[in-house]
Amino acid sequence: MPLLPLVGHTTLRDHLAAQWRAQRLPASILLHGPEGVGKQRLALWLGQLMLCEAESAPCGECQGCRYVLAGQHPDLHWIFPRPKLTGDAGPDEAKEDLDQAFADRVKDHGLYKRPGGSEGIYVYIGRLLVKQAALSPALGRRKIFIVGDAERMVPQASSPEAANAFLKLLEEPPANTTFILTSSEPTSLLPTIRSRVVSFRVSRLADADMRRFVAQPAVRERLGAGGSDDERLRLCDGAPGRLLSHDEQAAVLSRARAFIDAAQGGRERWLRAAFGQGGKGARGAFSDVLDAVSVLLHQRARDAAEAGRDQAAIAAARAMRAVEDAKLAAQQNVSPQLLSARLLRELSHLGS
Repeated sequence: MPLLPLVGHTTLRDHLAAQWRAQRLPASILLHGPEGVGKQRLALWLGQLMLCEAESAPCGECQGCRYVLAGQHPDLHWIFPRPKLTGDAGPDEAKEDLDQAFADRVKDHGLYKRPGGSEGIYVYIGRLLVKQAALSPALGRRKIFIVGDAERMVPQASSPEAANAFLKLLEEPPANTTFILTSSEPTSLLPTIRSRVVSFRVSRLADADMRRFVAQPAVRERLGAGGSDDERLRLCDGAPGRLLSHDEQAAVLSRARAFIDAAQGGRERWLRAAFGQGGKGARGAFSDVLDAVSVLLHQRARDAAEAGRDQAAIAAARAMRAVEDAKLAAQQNVSPQLLSARLLRELSHLGS
């Protein structure tokens, strides 16, 4: 079963396609943006564009396109975080594991949950990438390497040669090779990686694009019954990938409600709630909570406005602005605990 069509990102797609046709597309690219907005699917679309055999690429009909959409093109390599293999794993074991995971994602139409916290891109995967980059294309005229969630690359002091070899590839890719990295936390990437790639921002999807995504039968089947589209779209906030983790989203929404309640429970509850957000390693989960807090505050502001409670609506709107400021700070490596303490104090004036 092929991957679902890419939805949205039209402006960025047009820009990337124009650079490719003008032979100005960088050989090492970073697609960065919020979690779940479709960065890896966009990277696959870009790989399909470069491997398409028609003039109006990507045509979706030629052998190159069909192979990419089926996850069977030998010159397109999709690398992403995986559970750590046991024993003395090497490139061969890494390839077998990734090939199966790639096939599983395609079988599910490219609909997958984000990796768990223990999954990473370990050193043996780096060795596999270096080994594959040294080979000539098998079918097309170039090779495409997509490295999803690139911030999950796990450096190992005992194996600096693998990391250095990958950095060398990014700096001086083979003439027939393109590297496309994706990241939701670009500031967490190694500085040596960030300095070797050209970055493109991937934005959240507009509401119309989100509704097109949700309307696809495979997505409908995955979501199942329960919950309206309006509720789902408010919660995922332009990030279709978040729709695929409803259990996790329910837990995040519960944490967001507890966060707002703590803001109105006095200083002792502020501090307990702030320390409960974890340190820098919890930034991803903390950002999810902030997104859910925004959704709840938006609903609160709208309900207050409809009920004629102007002061409550204004307070909720101001609180939303404080949350947006916290989101920006969270992307800059600031501790969730420090951000929470400041934000909870600001939300304490929210009122009922």
